[in-house]
Amino acid sequence: MPQYTIDSPGRLTFGEVTALNVRIVAGRLAVLASDGPPTLEVTEVDGAPLVVTHDDDGRLTVAYKDLTWDGILGLLRPGPRSTTLTLTVPKTCPVQAGVVAATAVVTGMEGVTRLKAVSGDIVLDGVGGEVRAETVSGALESRELAGDLSFTSVSGELTIAGGRPRRLRANTVSGRVTTDLDLLPTGHVTLHSMSGTIVVRLPQDVDTDVSFRSTSGRIESAFPELHASATPGGRSLGGRLGGGMASLSATTVSGDVTLLCGQPAAGRAEERS
Repeated sequence: MPQYTIDSPGRLTFGEVTALNVRIVAGRLAVLASDGPPTLEVTEVDGAPLVVTHDDDGRLTVAYKDLTWDGILGLLRPGPRSTTLTLTVPKTCPVQAGVVAATAVVTGMEGVTRLKAVSGDIVLDGVGGEVRAETVSGALESRELAGDLSFTSVSGELTIAGGRPRRLRANTVSGRVTTDLDLLPTGHVTLHSMSGTIVVRLPQDVDTDVSFRSTSGRIESAFPELHASATPGGRSLGGRLGGGMASLSATTVSGDVTLLCGQPAAGRAEERS
């Protein structure tokens, strides 16, 4: 089993990679889908060296010896360990990426992706497949999301632009959730925040059932077809838009919920092309 110690900038090329596990503290991590040979390019190493192993079964691990996957969220003080690295792997390769204060960028992956961060931000670009992301205060930004996304955070924000998810589930305590979605007919979106604001924009011609509830927050909608009600226990907004094939629900305790109306989905598709 090949093993390397990385204490200076350099580049490694590997044979078949069947799974990727990478864990860093501070700096920047990029995981890119590629049809070429799997590679690791390190442009900065400050502090302890990275240990790289490539198992006989193709599993590639890039990490510090004392930083485990389960211990990522418990490491609140990063210390003087920073690295900047880029990994290219096949687009269907399963990925586990954990960062403490680093920024993590994932582009073009279509397999199973697991992400953990403390205060580091996560950026997804054109990612499909199944994604599960967990942060303490780190934000997650996504562009052209497809597939499934599950996001859990204490105070981290979630922002999705141009998303077409099959399944989207977000759960925060105080983090803001902002989503711009083109819902698939079978799309299922569930958003929850205790005190954070939730904002959703849908195309004018969307087909979905809507259910919004808040205990004490405001609920506003740009779709007059939806019906609002208020009781001593809270406020709600619901109804069917178009044919109602997809589903969208949002709940808060004290956070406000806003539903915006964008241009028709056909027009947005022409803009992207």
